[in-house]
Parts: sequence; structure tokens; C-alpha cells
Amino acid sequence: MDKKDISFLEQLLYDTDKEKIINELTNIKNPLFLHYFAAIYNWNSGFDVPRVILENEACDLGTGLLMFHYADGYRLLEDSDEVSSSSLEEWKGFLNKIYNKLINLEFKSQNISFDPELTKIQKYKLKKNNPNTPEILINKSPGEVVDIPKI
Repeated sequence: MDKKDISFLEQLLYDTDKEKIINELTNIKNPLFLHYFAAIYNWNSGFDVPRVILENEACDLGTGLLMFHYADGYRLLEDSDEVSSSSLEEWKGFLNKIYNKLINLEFKSQNISFDPELTKIQKYKLKKNNPNTPEILINKSPGEVVDIPKI
């Protein structure tokens, strides 16, 4: 991405008009831009924006995996009953949607790698607790490793 794209990314990240951000992200066709945005996004701002990224056809598998872990998907892997009994409906809905999209490989591209950086012990505990834990959710995704710009 060039300086113009980075400048646009920064502008969009700090915009307070959620509708404008959603409209812009809906029309973005650059998977790398979506990945950077998801990585730098303030996840305390809700799931409307991440949902738009997830539904964008340009969203890469690596970006989906990043969003799963940034949304605390590890808790879903650790104890799905805890998540399903949560009163946080928006979070629960987002996690379930992204979980299903990831395990069904519903992404057009797998060019951007993301590593959830789980330790061997974390992976072991997850597998011991649930031997059917999908590998795609706990291992580095295929693709090229990219450095997230400092903004």
C-alpha cells in the first residue's frame, strides 16, 4: 500500500461517523486495507464495523482469523458453553458467524497470513478439552506475513 492508502486508512480509523466508515469499508476491494483496518481497529467500539469487513468479498482468510482472535475467539474455543450463555448478544453473534465462516473456508483468498501465536500448551489444552478443535483456528493461516503499519 502506498502513502495515499495509509493516509486514507488513518483518516478512516479516526473518523467518528460510523455510517461513513461502514460505507467506505463496504466498497473497499483491497484485502490488505481491510486487514490493516481490522488489526488497528478499536475493538471496544462494537462489532458493526468488523461485521462489514467480514462480509466484504475482499476479506481474506487471514483477516478473518485475526478478527476471530481479536474478538476473543479463544474463549469460544476454551468454553463454548460460557460463550453461548453470555448476555453479550452482539459479541456472541459475531463470534459464531466468524467461526462458521472460518471452519467452512468461506473466503475467496488466503493470501494474508495471521498467526494467533498460541503456545504449545494453549493448543494442547484446547485439543485435550475438545479434540475436534479445528486446526484453522489455532494455527498460523496460509499466505504472506504482513507488517501492520504504525498509526
